[in-house]
This record gives sequence, structure tokens and C-alpha cells, in this order.
Amino acid sequence: MYLAEEAWPDLESYFASESIALVPLGSTEQHGPHLPEGTDHLIAEAFAREAADRTGYLCTPTIKIGVSTHHRQFPGTASADPSAFRDYVESITRSLTEHGIDRVIYVNAHGGNVRHLREVGRKLRNEGVVFAVEWMWDESIPEQIDQAFEHNGPHGGPKETALIQHLYPELVHEDRLEDARDGGLVEVSEAIGRVHGARTFYDSIDNSENGVFGDQTDASAEIGAELFDAASDELVALAEWLAEQDVSDLMPRERV
Repeated sequence: MYLAEEAWPDLESYFASESIALVPLGSTEQHGPHLPEGTDHLIAEAFAREAADRTGYLCTPTIKIGVSTHHRQFPGTASADPSAFRDYVESITRSLTEHGIDRVIYVNAHGGNVRHLREVGRKLRNEGVVFAVEWMWDESIPEQIDQAFEHNGPHGGPKETALIQHLYPELVHEDRLEDARDGGLVEVSEAIGRVHGARTFYDSIDNSENGVFGDQTDASAEIGAELFDAASDELVALAEWLAEQDVSDLMPRERV
């Protein structure tokens, strides 16, 4: 069920029987010369809609701009101030609780949103308002992703390339995959950008001239389909697990 496509009497019926909502979030930011700037929010919405279709749970409209200040040097990147982003997500979540929602899954596809979503979720949980949990597709199937690519990357790499090749092939510049690889950083390790134990970088361009990482030529639509199906299974399982929980058990425990 997609909230924006339903009439209020039908939504009233949903809220009378269910208390879960899926909220997709991403970003609008550079993803190298080969992928669209909407990569993250397109991926997030695809996962949320798939899980909603398979479970019958409610999917809200997508939050398309996130916290992306670390990509600001590249044309087109749009970013929300971190505190404004948190306030916005919190207010949307609170509005859902007015209809009886007490469990929310933030279906997130942008790393820059993670800590802010966790902060919002913690605040709302501490207040006993709602249990909201952040989910990232790649964190749900890390071993499968590592096995799929020799040179994976945290941003604009083969995993995101493969998903967009599967979901929106017309948006991928296939003729630029080698340029993306050669102009970025192929080998990614924990040592990148660190000096004597200090993390000396702030922006993606500090480590990659074109802002992307990994070997994009490793990607394919076939791999993307496999990853999408596997991560969708995990999101569906999470939603079903959440539905089985007593919400009181999800709230903070009493002091020792």
C-alpha cells in the first residue's frame, strides 16, 4: 500500500488493523559520471515499494534530499542542514503516530543519513512515542555484496551501479563506466585518508577526484537483480519480525 495513492477511507481501514510504516529516504547528490544524482532515493523507494507490495504494509512518499555536504563540490548535489533534516524526519514520523503507527522502518539508501536517523529514532523511542529503526540495504547482505565484486566501494561503486542497471537501466551511462573507475579510487581500505590514526578527510573529493569508489565495470543488471531480491527478502523479514513484537518490549527498559 502506497500512502500517496490511497484515499483516506482506505487508509483509515489500514490504520485500524496495522501499525507499521515504511519510510524511504535517500539523497540527491553526485554518484560519479555514470549514475544519476537520484541514485540513493531511487534505490530506497524501490526497496520500500517492493516490501510494501509483498507485505501489504504502508509505504510513505520518499524523502529525496538528505545530508550530503560531503559531496558539495560536485554540480547538482543538494543537501539538507543536518538539524533541519532530523527535525523534518522527526515531524513526519510524529505525524504518522497520530494515525496509530507505532513502528517505523526508515528504508535508507544514503550513508550520510544514518547517524541522523539513529538519533531521531533514539529520541522518539526514549520519549515512548514510536519505535523507529534505520535499515540500509547493503548492510543487510554484506557477504553477498563482497562475493559479487572484487573491488567494491562505499559510494557510486559497483553495488549501486548494479542496482541502477537493474532498476533504471536507461539512467546509467554505460559508456562511462571505465571513466568512472579510472577517475575514482578503485582500492578502498580503512587506511585511506588516515594519518597517524587521524581521519584527515571530510569530503569525498578528498579521496576520489570524481567522487566515486570501487570498480564500476564489475557491475551488471544481473548482479543487481540478485542483490535486490536478496536485500528485499531481508527487509520483508524485518517488517514481519517487527509486526510480531509487542511494542512495549521495543521501548527503553527501566533503570537498573
